[in-house]
Amino acid sequence: MAAAIQAVSIRGHEERQTPKPHVVYRIEIQAHVRSWQMWRRYSEFVELHTELTKSTGSPPPAVLPPKNTFAIFKGPFKDESSTIEQRRAGLEAYLRAIIGAKEDKWRESYAFREFLGVPVGKQTPAAGSGSMQFSSASWLDEHLELQSRIRDARADINRRDTLSDRGDVGASHTANVQAKKKLAEILSRVRILTEGLQELGMTGMAEGELQRRTDMVARLQDDCEKLGKIVTVARHTSRANTLTTPTPGTFTNVSIAPESDRVALLGSNKPVSRVFGAALKNPQETEQTRPLDDHGLLGLQKVQMEQQDAQLSQLTTILQRQRHLGEAIGAELRLHNEMLDGLTNDVDRVGGKLSSAKKQLNRLG
Repeated sequence: MAAAIQAVSIRGHEERQTPKPHVVYRIEIQAHVRSWQMWRRYSEFVELHTELTKSTGSPPPAVLPPKNTFAIFKGPFKDESSTIEQRRAGLEAYLRAIIGAKEDKWRESYAFREFLGVPVGKQTPAAGSGSMQFSSASWLDEHLELQSRIRDARADINRRDTLSDRGDVGASHTANVQAKKKLAEILSRVRILTEGLQELGMTGMAEGELQRRTDMVARLQDDCEKLGKIVTVARHTSRANTLTTPTPGTFTNVSIAPESDRVALLGSNKPVSRVFGAALKNPQETEQTRPLDDHGLLGLQKVQMEQQDAQLSQLTTILQRQRHLGEAIGAELRLHNEMLDGLTNDVDRVGGKLSSAKKQLNRLG
């Protein structure tokens, strides 16, 4: 799996004479926990562009700088520095366009990862099992990539809700389907990440670091569970709206409830006196609750309560761990105090013996 690339740049070039005179460019790649560099010539960029277009079905979001026939190959480099610099800037813009593109099909392709020398996990002998072998650093890269995918899925859900508010049912459904596809992929990769962490634990990873990464995986799983519930609630809400929203001309004797009934149901505008705390405010509709019916509101409330329970459970786990750490530190301090007390007694005993020996020497003298 690809490391999460944060930045890419071309910092310089080098003239080489074998097998024939040519120019290579130094590409510097920055990932989450490491950085490295690759040397590539222009013809390799052309091969990459062709392979990306063929494998993804569409050209990358930027074009390569034009190919020029350098006269530098027939003599020393003189007035070609500006041309090389223009090509370097164009190649850098080409790579950054792929890294920053909204669609990830180009940067996720094997050809692009191989071109940049991105470290990838190796398949275990059990083909098709989906298990991967991670190093400590590549595991962190994969975790960061999954966090980015979760944010993308959450963005699709927000876009779905916005489109639903606008009444664009088709686009809203498409966004919901995309979110579910991304969530399914994330769940599969989280499972592989968990298995990779177990293998790292067996290779001698420190217990504290292993526990920290276990908590990181648990937070990913919690995020996936929350997203899954939000998608499910949205599907039930949409279905309920479809069943309860009358089509034009279906009902002729439907009367709209007056505003006074709504005020009576939600509460009057008169201030309510309370013994403790501030006065209650009238319930207000929000962007999140406005498109929901009774069933949707109930489902949303349940999801929020479950999220709060999960957060409380996570906080409880953290507090318990802090308590165990405090107890371990207390036990260690008590042991050190006992050792210091023993050392003090030994010093006193040796001091007494030295005093006795000194008195005997004084007698002999």
